Amino acid sequence: MLHGPKKQKPWKGPLELTSTIVGYIGVALRHRNVRTRLLCGKFAAERLLVDKFLRGTKHGTKHVSFIAGFQHFPRYFDSDAQVRLLSDVRSAIAVAPLYAPAMPRTGKLLSVRMTNCGDLGWLTDKTGGYRYQQTHPETGRAWPRIPDALMALWRDLAHFPAPPEACLINYYTGTAKLGSHRDEDEAEQAAPVVSVSLGDSAQFHVGGLKRGDAKARLILKSGDVVVLGGAARMAYHGIDRIYAGSSDLLREGGLGEGGRINLTLRRVTKYDQGPARH
Repeated sequence: MLHGPKKQKPWKGPLELTSTIVGYIGVALRHRNVRTRLLCGKFAAERLLVDKFLRGTKHGTKHVSFIAGFQHFPRYFDSDAQVRLLSDVRSAIAVAPLYAPAMPRTGKLLSVRMTNCGDLGWLTDKTGGYRYQQTHPETGRAWPRIPDALMALWRDLAHFPAPPEACLINYYTGTAKLGSHRDEDEAEQAAPVVSVSLGDSAQFHVGGLKRGDAKARLILKSGDVVVLGGAARMAYHGIDRIYAGSSDLLREGGLGEGGRINLTLRRVTKYDQGPARH
């Protein structure tokens, strides 16, 4: 990942080889306010975001910092752990199949498909709106349990005394995206949201507490984990695009033609810590 200098410098002439090579050769062409990444091989000529702190404009390059409480853990799950976790996800989907969620009131279908595991599952549809419930909307069966690897992840990163009650499973095809939104249907908002990426890379954004606040962006890759805690717990965030074919994990793992899976752990009900001790 490249980081732009604080002060723009004039054209230096030669191309600069990126310091990180992940399965392909990246070449960064720098000329004043332009940041273009030219990729060789099967991603030739694909434009990628090259700096998670930069937003390009015709008047210059604007630095946008991530809101306090946002944490990114690249490749928290290594390749073997990703394969094992994907197997757990496939087992969950076998019990609670992916379905097409819809927007409240309008009934417009989201571009992602979803399901859940845990005691509670998050749903959205035309008549019921945004909510949590204990059963799958189509099968009527209880959600499967949250995989052990995700419970261990929560214990490691959440720093919250109660366990998660829901794990939302979102499946993205190469054309899917998720608009800027906040996770605000939970009664317990002191607990963070912990999110895992599997499969194709995605361009992720996180802003502030208002929808129109400036947004910082970064590329989430397979195995990455993101935590939204503190001030970032109620920050607007979303997925701008999927880099289709950037990972073979889902395809080789037997989940369709590939794509991306996002796993989001949440504590839903208010945690009662009991009476204070003196």
